[in-house]
Amino acid sequence: MPDYTPHTGPEIEAMLAFLDLSSLDELFDAIPKALQLQAGLELPAGEPEPDVLASMQSLAARNPAAASSMVCFAGAGAYDHEVPPVVRSLAGRSEFVTAYTPYQPEVAQGILQAVFEFQTLVSRLSGLPVANASLYDGAASVTEAVNLAVASSRRQRVLLSTGVQPHWRNVVKTFARGTGHEIVEVPLTNGATNFAAVGGEAPGVIVVAHTTYLGTFEDLAAARTYADEVGAVLVVVADPIMAAVLATPGSLGADVVVGEGQPFGTALSFGGPYLGLFSCTMEQVRRLPGRLVGETLDEEGRRAYVTTLRAREQDIRREKATSNVCSNQTLMAVTAAIQLGWLGTQGLAEVAARCVSSTHFLAESVVRIDGVEALLPGVPFARDVAVVTPAPAAVVLDRLAEEGFLGGLALDSVTDEGDGSIAPDARAHTILMSATERRTLAEVENFAAAFEKAAR
Repeated sequence: MPDYTPHTGPEIEAMLAFLDLSSLDELFDAIPKALQLQAGLELPAGEPEPDVLASMQSLAARNPAAASSMVCFAGAGAYDHEVPPVVRSLAGRSEFVTAYTPYQPEVAQGILQAVFEFQTLVSRLSGLPVANASLYDGAASVTEAVNLAVASSRRQRVLLSTGVQPHWRNVVKTFARGTGHEIVEVPLTNGATNFAAVGGEAPGVIVVAHTTYLGTFEDLAAARTYADEVGAVLVVVADPIMAAVLATPGSLGADVVVGEGQPFGTALSFGGPYLGLFSCTMEQVRRLPGRLVGETLDEEGRRAYVTTLRAREQDIRREKATSNVCSNQTLMAVTAAIQLGWLGTQGLAEVAARCVSSTHFLAESVVRIDGVEALLPGVPFARDVAVVTPAPAAVVLDRLAEEGFLGGLALDSVTDEGDGSIAPDARAHTILMSATERRTLAEVENFAAAFEKAAR
């Protein structure tokens, strides 16, 4: 087999001779023994690629079904939406797939214009005047929004609604261990954030979700009023699909709007790569994380595109920077722009309406089953719905998988005991489900029949 060792024996000998050393051990003598590896790594022996492939295939064969072959009713931030062939075809062009970072506008006008169009579309969805060229995913966007808002308000206290997707909240809390932000999680009451349940000093940042990960609605006007009372920056984590049928968060007073762009042309793909959406008011533009593409005129008066406001990419400010993100998800952003351009305003509204009606039909079909009930009966919901089952949620989902259904998420797999919004005895028996525009009437009916057997 070929030798892929990066440095050959003669090369190592030449290096040691140049350094006047007798061995590699002598080279590493400067490193304290306590920090050196005392024995070899316990790794299995290398195998030829065909053997590795065979091993991987044997692992895949153990699963009852591949996720791609299952009918998906899972949601909570990542959804099984239709990706039209035209989107796959255009987004898969080599000009987009292999494009390099557009630092040189004279050779990157195509990519820069595509990203500028993406920014324009995100701005329209959010109702705010400025959107960046994207971030890594929804969790990164929420975290960067908190960083921006703390820098703007100059107050470290952050009220974080438990309506925000739990995994994203965990990322915010993890990051806050380094920044010193004081994260206070605010519980939901009947599906809406209960700010009255929190006392203490006035916060500098308020973060709410619209819609919440449970599918319920927030009163953004009330959140704006509360933010004005305490002088806080209002961050809204918005579902971009629902923006087609709801008033934009910007029109309701949000200072920053973030979200996950995966529904716009990106498959579930084991969790990534995804697409963080980020937009803000003009007041916050200098704190905007990541890249920003602007439109201008060249020396000959022709329209041109460039990355702009580079001062906000505070690479050299280190610990004083609002954000250290200096990249973006160009391919996912271009894909989203293509998907949105293909759908248009009416098409996106139809997708949103279909998602809402499908999820409602799903909920109605499931709660008819004896022993199954809604977690929040009577509370309006949109994209997601939580139901309580007689059997443990994890058991129900395993049984559904055997029938070919990705039935949702067990609530106790995404939340922890500290989440005051969910009763502890309900968490282990609650499933979070969603139905997108891809789900047919027959699929929902077959799922309900399988759910009735699985929930016993």
